[in-house]
Amino acid sequence: MLPEFHNQELLQRALTHSSYANEHLSSGGAPLQDNERLEFLGDAILDFIVARWLFHHYPALDEGRLTTLRAALVRAATLAQFARSINLADRLRLGRGEEESGGRQRANILGDAFEALMAALYLDQGLEAVSAYFEKMIEGAAAAVLNENLDRDPKSQLQEWSQAILSITPRYRVAGSEGPDHAKTFTVEVWLGNLMAATGSGSSKQTAEQSAARAALQDIAAREQASGAAAGEEHPAAE
Repeated sequence: MLPEFHNQELLQRALTHSSYANEHLSSGGAPLQDNERLEFLGDAILDFIVARWLFHHYPALDEGRLTTLRAALVRAATLAQFARSINLADRLRLGRGEEESGGRQRANILGDAFEALMAALYLDQGLEAVSAYFEKMIEGAAAAVLNENLDRDPKSQLQEWSQAILSITPRYRVAGSEGPDHAKTFTVEVWLGNLMAATGSGSSKQTAEQSAARAALQDIAAREQASGAAAGEEHPAAE
């Protein structure tokens, strides 16, 4: 549910995408204001609110983990989820072309609109009104990110596991690439010592490395799960 506004013009501006503003004029014939300036302000406001909330609710986390967790909570995909939870897409004002191309469901448009909405609420009622509204969303999202390590990129996770369990650092090797220069696909191998653990592909070497690390982590998890199941079968609980 969208927050209540005293100033409805602020709300309408937050809901107005540039594509709509480019196609319409105000009742007085002047160009409509879109939500891009509000988006700029909202980005800073949400960064602060999330940082403050994490600082008080996770006193045991160090600065590095707080930083990655904050980034995970304010990235476009997460903000788009917040926007969907309040049905923001239904209220957006989009231009005809953006509407027809599926813009109402596009994560970057929804995330930007959510930032704009929070900025408009700040201008309408102040910082604590935004905090009261937004912090209800943060709690569940932060727990999910921490439980599933969604703030940690696969390369970092694999390196931590490999150094802790094997005392070695993963190595990445480009196995090949294909396609024209402007649209290459790279294939990368990740090695753990003398073992080629997994391969991954992507539009850049960095993306391919992350893909390979993710595949290696999935294989490790599957092996650990299978090993645990086998151990349980060998040592059944006494009846």
